[in-house]
Amino acid sequence: MRRREFITLLGSAALAWPLAARAQQPGKVPRIGYLWHAGSAAEEGPYLRALIEGFERLGYVDGRNMTLEHRFPNEIPARFKSMAEELVALNVDVLMGGAVASSYLKNATAKIPIVFMFVPDPVGIKLVDSLARPGGNVTGLSNFGRDLVGKRLQFLKETVPGLSRVALLVNANAPSARIYIDTTQAAAGELGLVTQTFEARSLEELEPAFDAMAKAGMQAVTVASGGIAFQGRAIIAKLALSHRLPLFVFSRETFEVGALMSYGPDQLEMCRRAAVYADKILKGAKPSDLPVEQPTKLELLINLKVAKALGLTIPHTLLAAATEVIE
Repeated sequence: MRRREFITLLGSAALAWPLAARAQQPGKVPRIGYLWHAGSAAEEGPYLRALIEGFERLGYVDGRNMTLEHRFPNEIPARFKSMAEELVALNVDVLMGGAVASSYLKNATAKIPIVFMFVPDPVGIKLVDSLARPGGNVTGLSNFGRDLVGKRLQFLKETVPGLSRVALLVNANAPSARIYIDTTQAAAGELGLVTQTFEARSLEELEPAFDAMAKAGMQAVTVASGGIAFQGRAIIAKLALSHRLPLFVFSRETFEVGALMSYGPDQLEMCRRAAVYADKILKGAKPSDLPVEQPTKLELLINLKVAKALGLTIPHTLLAAATEVIE
């Protein structure tokens, strides 16, 4: 082999080395670093349990044949950044995180593989090059389809008589906030509705946001997915009911605490599926070759008790289409 060809080959191998080298070596106990959103394991409750379930289905047991490193930034931007850097410094085999956390993880490393979940627009926020071929060191699972937003507004319009003004609650710190605002405005226009955005960057900002909705004459509220919406799900449901605003959410976990309706993917199953992605990477797959998984199975959940408290009658067509109805 001529010297120039050898140098070229050596250079190509070096570029592939950082990710390929992380394929699990026999006998080595893999380490997974997860950057959560909430302030504790208890607050992440169902999602953390579902992630552990996902790994256990694949034969992994934390503390025995794998190590899970958890970090809980409590939705504080500075802690997202420092904890992402902390996990990278531990040189874990795979990093994992939700919608906000994944951007901090990507900013912290271009070498360690990253698996995200609950990310609405991974291409738009520049986590991946495309859904089919992510490129780089990041891949995972998206929980968003543009049609979901339109369906939520349509179901509200069918349920709330004379509906014309709908509030959108967002965390402006979330990278996905813009896509929710733009998509909601576009879908509302097609349905003859007007939307107004209300921001809550922390739990403390939720009550003022709902007070502002009431003053602005909002008739219903829908919530953009994210850590604040999950962490404050019980507060949001209570505030919506006290302000007599029909609440439409995005998951079973945010629905069960007292929302009127939910339409979206099974996010607990998404946590379990994220473990499958991590397992593939541990066995040698490259994130750049693993397509981003999009939701295919969607749940429509309806709470008749909340509907009654709001004086609403759910149309028979929606009841017939519902995955589950709480009476």
